[in-house]
Amino acid sequence: MATKTVPAPISGKRKREESHPNAAKTKRPAVGSEAKVTFKDAADSSAKPSLVQRTGSVKAPAKPETESPTNGTLASETNGSSVPAPLASTIESHDGDIHLQLVTGSYERVLHGISAKIPRELLRTQPASDQEVEGPSTDADNAVRFSDTFLFAAHASSIRCLAISPSTESDKRYLATGSSDERINVYSISTAPSTHNHQVDLPSLASTSSTSENPRNRSLGSLIHHDRAITRLEFPAKGKLFSAAEDNTIAISRTRDWTVLSSIKAPIPKPQGRPSGDTAAPGETPAGVNDFAIHPSQKLMLSVGRGERCLRLWNLMTGKKAGVLNFDRSLLSQAGEGKYSSGEGRQVLWTAAGDAYIVGFERGAAVFGIGSKPKALITPSPITKLHQFRMVPPVGQAGSGELVAISTEDGRLLFFRVDATVSADGKDKLPPCTCVAQLGGAETGIGGRIKDFEVLTLQVEEPPAPPMLVIITASSDGAIRLWCVAGLGSVSAEGGAPQQVGSLLGTLETGSRITCLGAFVLDGKAVGSVADEAEEAETGANENSEGSENE
Repeated sequence: MATKTVPAPISGKRKREESHPNAAKTKRPAVGSEAKVTFKDAADSSAKPSLVQRTGSVKAPAKPETESPTNGTLASETNGSSVPAPLASTIESHDGDIHLQLVTGSYERVLHGISAKIPRELLRTQPASDQEVEGPSTDADNAVRFSDTFLFAAHASSIRCLAISPSTESDKRYLATGSSDERINVYSISTAPSTHNHQVDLPSLASTSSTSENPRNRSLGSLIHHDRAITRLEFPAKGKLFSAAEDNTIAISRTRDWTVLSSIKAPIPKPQGRPSGDTAAPGETPAGVNDFAIHPSQKLMLSVGRGERCLRLWNLMTGKKAGVLNFDRSLLSQAGEGKYSSGEGRQVLWTAAGDAYIVGFERGAAVFGIGSKPKALITPSPITKLHQFRMVPPVGQAGSGELVAISTEDGRLLFFRVDATVSADGKDKLPPCTCVAQLGGAETGIGGRIKDFEVLTLQVEEPPAPPMLVIITASSDGAIRLWCVAGLGSVSAEGGAPQQVGSLLGTLETGSRITCLGAFVLDGKAVGSVADEAEEAETGANENSEGSENE
């Protein structure tokens, strides 16, 4: 593991906060004042919290500012997790529109931040799910407006995954990006929409007409916790980051100081030939964690890896393996895994209730009960390659069942009801889940591969009215599409062909080969004025440079 030298922490902002009248109420903790928590500490604790729920309340003496950080710390400044003292002025969005922040990674190493402004009137006039899909609005005043927030080469190699944390107390979110260069870059993203004062017309590589830069978006540095390419990132809580890589490890980092609480090591599978499409070096065994899923209780975790036809269960209370589930030949055959297929799990996710989980393969998926017994199959029709799996938040009618959305190679987004099945053809075959709806596809003129997508719930009307779903899809050809889906919970599970739902709100051509996507609603309020933020950033940078020269 490499060790990075970090400049002295920003003290300009701390100086301004301490001089504020309310600064005494919210003191910033000293740098390095939190001790590292290990599995041994958790085993000795009587409460035995999980790794996600652990807060690390053991105090340690504050480190001097001239001390070099240990391995796993950030390569640049790290902001404290305490809430800064509130300032007098606030920035609010009074236009009544809905603002979304989209973040994409691509093969071209580009990290692209896009702000989407959706008029509320556009969402109120959307048709129900049983009506035909319409194209984007042609009215300039009632159309989705895109603007670039940031656009730069973030890594030395292609960006493979990204994750966005829940909102913090200071109206910010953490953004983590993983790449083939073995690094995890961490950023602080503001949840407040940009004001018109920051929107300037600048030349752009994309088709957007404006650039709205947010001065509160900052880079926090890089994490070097793995020795191979990063494959998966997730924030199960705002204080923890889980990262998986091709070195067969899952690292658990704490966002307060970005140190590694623990690293879960999965065994390297035994070589069983070289399946087609494998990218392992000659003489090496295909290895790496493809995906992992954390139980809603945050005490269990599932993982699937390359080169092995099994699923592993981990106990987050102790950090040890709790069991292994091998996939039998009959299950793999029904899920579309042929004789020459790898048979490895590509995706895994829990249902919202936590009473079942789904394991995704290359051309199919299987639904398992809490007792690890397969109970249903998910098979697209026609057969095509599957890419991303997401659970759909429950909206509409109560008790309508849980839906899982799956993106495909032929540009479709399929919605399967996990708890609704049809009769199987044979006695020993599993019943297939019912596909109740689909979005996109050749019927709507969309045939490009949907690499990733996000599902957001928006409350457009007052609480008596049901919320609406806004789905953002990212295709490999660089197209980002915003869809509005209303009344998905009322779609019947009985019938033949899946029903086409949703309406297209807007399309943005980025010109990049997108690999991953993240999105959230800009619903925060900015603290302080833009001039204060710019002055604090400049003062902190100057003091950091002076501190590094003195060292």
